[in-house]
Amino acid sequence: MSALIYPTTNLKNTDEKLSIERGEGVYVYDSNGKQYLEGMAGLWCTALGYGNQELIDTTTEQMSKLAYSHMFGGKTHQMSTDLADKLAEMVPMDNAKVFFGNSGSDANDTHVKLLRYYFSAIGKPEKRKIIARERSYHGVTVAAAALTGLPVNHSHFDLPFDALGVLRTDAPHYLRGHLPGESETQFVDRITDNLEQMILAEGPDTIAAFIAEPITGASGVIVPPAGYYAKVQAILTKYDILFWADEVITGFGRTGQAFGCQTMGIEKPALMTLAKQLSSAYMPISASVISGDIYAAMVDQSAQVGVFGHGYTYSGHPVAAAVALKTMEIYQRDNIFGHAAEVGNYMQQKLQALQDHPLVGEVRGSGMIAAVEMVADKASKAAFAGGVVGAFAQQACEKHGLIVRAVAGSSMAFCPPLIATTAQIDEMVDKFSKALDDTLGYVVAQGLVKG
Repeated sequence: MSALIYPTTNLKNTDEKLSIERGEGVYVYDSNGKQYLEGMAGLWCTALGYGNQELIDTTTEQMSKLAYSHMFGGKTHQMSTDLADKLAEMVPMDNAKVFFGNSGSDANDTHVKLLRYYFSAIGKPEKRKIIARERSYHGVTVAAAALTGLPVNHSHFDLPFDALGVLRTDAPHYLRGHLPGESETQFVDRITDNLEQMILAEGPDTIAAFIAEPITGASGVIVPPAGYYAKVQAILTKYDILFWADEVITGFGRTGQAFGCQTMGIEKPALMTLAKQLSSAYMPISASVISGDIYAAMVDQSAQVGVFGHGYTYSGHPVAAAVALKTMEIYQRDNIFGHAAEVGNYMQQKLQALQDHPLVGEVRGSGMIAAVEMVADKASKAAFAGGVVGAFAQQACEKHGLIVRAVAGSSMAFCPPLIATTAQIDEMVDKFSKALDDTLGYVVAQGLVKG
C-alpha cells in the first residue's frame, strides 16, 4: 500500500483495486489492459473525453511559452484576460466579472468572502448568512463543506456552520420529500413556504444569498419540479437576497444548454461558480463569477485598504487558462452543446426504459446527466438502508466494463463525456442493465428486497 491518502474513500478499504493507466475518447483502460466506458466523465468533468490532441497541444505550447505567471498587483497575461472576457460573454448575467481559482470548492469559498466584502462595502455587514439546501454538494474546503448538505462531508470535521451563518432549507426532491397524497405543485408550495418562513424568522436583513446547484450531482441528480425556481427567485427578490448558482457540474453543456440556469429557468443569478468542464478537466481551474454591480461596490473598498486581499498562487494560471480557452473554442466550433442536447435526450429515453426493472424506483436527469435510483420495494419506493447495494452495483458495473458512481445511497449516477455517441449510450445502458440484473440477484439472495 502506498503513502497516499485517498480522497472520498473508506480509509480502511484502500487496497487500490482499480488503477487507471490511460484514456482514449470515452474509454479508459486499467493496468491489466481492461477497457471501461467512462460513464461519469471522470468526476462529472471530462467533457471532451480523453486524449484530445488540441488540448494536449495547447498545454505543451503554453508551457513552452509561459509556464507560470501570477496575477497579484495587476500583473497579467493575455490568456486569463481573454478567458475572463469569454466567460463574461457566455454567462446569463449582466456585466459579469470573473475571479479564477483552482477548484469548485475554492471558488465557493471565494464567493463566501466576496459576499461579506460586498455587503460590508454597501453598509450592510450584518447581511452575511447563506441559505443552502439539504442534500446539496458545494465542495469540501471549510466554507464549501459547511454549505454542502451531505452528512458524510460533515461527520468528524467539526465545521463552523454557525460562524459562517449557514442556514438549511428543504431539498427539492419530490420522491423523497413529499407528504402522503401531496402533488408536485403542493410539494413546491410547501417547501418554498418553508423557505420564506425561515427567512422571516432569521430576518431578511441578515441573509446574503441562497446557493443552489440547478440540478444536483453528488446528492443524487435531483431535478426540482416545475415551478420551483420561479417561486424561489420571487421570494429571494422580495427580501433582497442574492441567488447564487453553483454550476460546477451543470455548466458548459451538461444539461443540453450552456448552463443549468438556462435549462431550469433560473433568471440572472448574481453569482455563479464554474469549474470541471471549464477545461474539460485537462487542467485544474475554476471561476467565481459575480455581477457587475457587486464588483463595482468592491472597488472603493479595496482602495481604502490598498489592496483586495484575496488571491491564490495559481489564480489565472496561464496554462490552465489557455486550455480553458481552447476548450471554449472547441465547444462552440463543434457545437458540443447542441450535440449534448441531442444525445442527452436519447440517453434520457434509454434510461427511462429501465423504469420497469424490479429494482428501479426512479429515473431522473436532464441532458447528459442522470440517475437511476434503486429501491427495496418498488410499490412504496422504500429506500435501501445504507450504501451496500449502491456499492455492489458500482462494482458490478465495473465488472461489465462500465464506470459509474453510486451516490445518495442507492442511486447510480451517469455523466458520460459530452462527445459520446448514441451507439456509446447504447453500450453504456446495456452494460448497466447487466449490472442491474446482477444487483437484483444479490439483493434477493441477501433478503434485502421487500414484497
